[in-house]
This record gives sequence, structure tokens and C-alpha cells, in this order.
Amino acid sequence: MSLATRRIFLTLARARPSQFFSRPPRITAIRHYQNNDSYSSVPTSSTPLPDTHNIKDDGLNDEPALTLEGEGQSGKTDWSRSFHGLSTEPFPKEITDVLVEPLDPEDVEIKPDGIIYLPEIKYRRILNRAFGPGGWGLAPRGESIVTDKLVTREYALVCHGRLVSIARGEQQYFDVNGIPTATEGCKSNALMRCCKDLGIASDLWDPRFIRKFKKEYCEDKFVEHMTTKKKKKMWKRKGDTFEYPYKVTTSFGN
Repeated sequence: MSLATRRIFLTLARARPSQFFSRPPRITAIRHYQNNDSYSSVPTSSTPLPDTHNIKDDGLNDEPALTLEGEGQSGKTDWSRSFHGLSTEPFPKEITDVLVEPLDPEDVEIKPDGIIYLPEIKYRRILNRAFGPGGWGLAPRGESIVTDKLVTREYALVCHGRLVSIARGEQQYFDVNGIPTATEGCKSNALMRCCKDLGIASDLWDPRFIRKFKKEYCEDKFVEHMTTKKKKKMWKRKGDTFEYPYKVTTSFGN
């Protein structure tokens, strides 16, 4: 090998690959999480990135702020992690009487599978009567968790500036477009669970009350699906009728 050829090989061996091959600039996204349940993708290069936010992968990114900042925020309570006021003293008697008053049977509903319940709006009405509108509220304790079929989030019930209860709500959904509605259902579910600690509608968890209520106010019937002709047993309140597509049938034959 000639001396000139040897010098060429040595030069190539010592050179860096970047001297011969040009690479496009690498683009990375920095996620900035905001309080409005979204984030902005800020690329480090001048080339913009598409919005690749995926609810199923990343959740709703709605975790509450952990600190209270800004003018007029001193002395405020961070309900995303505080237990301020829990079990410090009982509420006054006039409030307690509203919370633990017996249920009106006309307010109680029954599901087709036989589970009795109090509609969510009536929990809110009881809280409004007890504490006044604006005297109570639900504070999120973490961000929403979204799975393939479920939305769940933890909430705290705060009444007159005191933490009363913490519960995790959940709500199923069947399409991605139904996630916003499911988040509202999740919040309502958490509210009903929190209200158990205040004694609201506590009879609904009493087996004796359940059996007595179903015997006096409800009945079960065999029904037939008018399209598929499938038959099953369903519950309803006495005096109510089964809605389409079900109709009462006399037997449970095949």
C-alpha cells in the first residue's frame, strides 16, 4: 500500500460520522400541564409538532394544583391534600336534623335489578337545605383516571369550611365521546358516597329497611323484550309501568 493511500485510510478512521452524514434536528416536546385539563406541546425546534394528546394514555391531566399562589391566597386551605376541620366538632342541631331525617318513600327509586337508591339531585337538595347554597362543595383530591371503560376520581366533601368526607367516584362509558359526561357521573357518584358519612339516606344501606321498602312499595314481574323476545325478571315501583321495549309477560317460558 502506497503512503498516499495509507494517509487517506487514517483520515477516514479518525473522522466523526457527522462530518459525512447530515441528520435532521431532533425534536422533543416539553409538556406543560395546566389547570384547564390540557397541556401545550412546545417543540425545542422551529418545526411544530402535531397534538398527540391521548386521553387513554395520559388521562385528562386535570390534577389539582398542590399550592395556592397569588394575591389574596394567604390563609386559604388546599383541599387537594388538607384534612382541615375533620371531626373537630359536631354540626349544630338544626343542621344535623336535616341531614339525618328519615327518607320520604316517594323519593326512593328502584333499579330493574332490585337495587334501591336516592337520585343524586336529592342529595344536593338535602345539602342545600342543611348548609345553604354555596355552603358546601366537592374538591378534587387527584386527577381523573381514565381506563378503556371507566372514569374514576377522588373527591372531598367540604361543608362550612370543614372537610367532612373523602370518597372515590366512578362511572362507566362506552365511547370516547362520552368521557365528558362520564366525568360528571363520576363526580355525582363520589358525592353520594361522601354523604354516607353525614348520615344522609343511611337507610338505603340497612338490610331491614331495604326488605321492608321493597315489600311495601315495589314488585317484580317477568317481562319480555319486544324485539328479541328474551324474558327476564325486573323490578319496579308499584303503580309504575315498564317502559319500551319491555312488556309484562305471564310466564318465563322459552
